[in-house]
Amino acid sequence: MEEASCSRAEGLKSFIFSQIGERGALPFSKFMEWCLYHPDFGYYQTEGEKIGKEGDYYTSPCVHPLFGYLIAKQLSQMAEILGGETFDVVEMGAGRGFLCQDILDWAKEKASSFYQRLRYTLIETGPHLLVEQRKRLIEEEKSGKVSWMSLDTFEKGKGLFKGCFLSNELVDAFPVHRVMQDREGLKELYVAQREGRFLERWGEPSDRRIETYFRRIGIPLLEGQKAEVNLKALDWIERVGRCLKQGFVLTIDYGYLAEELYAPYRQEGTFLCYFKHQISEDPYERLGEQDMTSHVDFTGLIRRGEEAGLMLTGFVPQYRFLIGLGVLEEMEVMGRKLPEIDALNLRLSIKHLIEPETGMGEVFKVLIQHKGVEDPKLDGLRELRSIQ
Repeated sequence: MEEASCSRAEGLKSFIFSQIGERGALPFSKFMEWCLYHPDFGYYQTEGEKIGKEGDYYTSPCVHPLFGYLIAKQLSQMAEILGGETFDVVEMGAGRGFLCQDILDWAKEKASSFYQRLRYTLIETGPHLLVEQRKRLIEEEKSGKVSWMSLDTFEKGKGLFKGCFLSNELVDAFPVHRVMQDREGLKELYVAQREGRFLERWGEPSDRRIETYFRRIGIPLLEGQKAEVNLKALDWIERVGRCLKQGFVLTIDYGYLAEELYAPYRQEGTFLCYFKHQISEDPYERLGEQDMTSHVDFTGLIRRGEEAGLMLTGFVPQYRFLIGLGVLEEMEVMGRKLPEIDALNLRLSIKHLIEPETGMGEVFKVLIQHKGVEDPKLDGLRELRSIQ
């Protein structure tokens, strides 16, 4: 495995160097895109454990199935609001397929009428993740409950549906432009090379939308302040709006509204790399072997969503969303049926999902948008004081 990783890193390095030789210095976003998604060498396109204890990072569905059960409860309520014979769930970036499996398991056991209406479609670009999804969901695929949509179909807006477009930790993995405000204006980070080593250079923005991004959200960067601009996220939410005929968009990820994400105290931006649960700020080591990510600007998703016909339903921290759906009550019910040590492990897992300070409860946010629905009221967006 170590030999394969070395070969992957060298292959990716040679490819990027050749591209720099042909094109000149590259925007960091292009470098990041190849590191994550190059078809032969990219992090998400190659074999190896990515998610979970043996991987590089955790996601909420890996922590405990109860997370998926609560998402299923929210989807069931959305289905009631929409009515109709079928309710489509389209999940993009489904990872190892745990969330899909947990949603279907809950619906089959707890809400048979919802299960009958439910059709689940996954969009996955990682070939090895796709193989694992198909193995995990083989029975659901045989029964016609689960199917897969190609990325091309989604991007061309051909996969129209009525229901909910779901993603969990997808947007943070889109390649970003890294920028810095200096006294002459906004500059973008470029990647060059010299004598076999990567070099960073600052230059003029490669896309006009970068220059107007901060003016559109009304937040100027301070001189010397660095930040990330995720143009891919804006393109993505626009495509989602085109595909959704009627229903909801449920986006779970870590990030902030623009006012906090680009606050003056956040001088260095939020870009980070993850390898074996260790954090690094160096994207030029372990090419193709480490995850790269940055926090999501939810203001950008909300505003571009509105332009695509997606109205804001609500935006809350993950802990509020899960408590609104009854995570504490569900935990108590499940805990009473378990041996003491298993009940303790359950409480520790749920604490990790909802703890604001040290867990996922505050930094992870839930954004829900709607289209063709009149003022929907959802349990996951309830004020905590209204929960009995």
